[in-house]
Amino acid sequence: MNTLLVTPITTEKAYAQSLKNVYVFNVPVSANRNEIVKAIESQYSVRVVEVKTLVQSGKSMRFSRGKNRYPGTTHRSDSKKAYVTLATGDSLSFFEQPAEEKK
Repeated sequence: MNTLLVTPITTEKAYAQSLKNVYVFNVPVSANRNEIVKAIESQYSVRVVEVKTLVQSGKSMRFSRGKNRYPGTTHRSDSKKAYVTLATGDSLSFFEQPAEEKK
């Protein structure tokens, strides 16, 4: 069985989504929703209710080999995000801050 590398995205937008119990993950482009659900449930021991996915196409980039002689373009690789809604009562601790002690 293939294991998927599922990594969380920790941005301000992802933090706002986590308040609604929705977490954002980077997933391989070839992964389908069932594989994503299995990977997240096994890695983080939570129950997944819903998965929404989107594929971001890679941007084209200009590059130069030398000063101005041989300009060209290339493309960055595509990436895929998964917006995962967890069951009520389940949460992940990516954005939780430790409680500070009062003196």
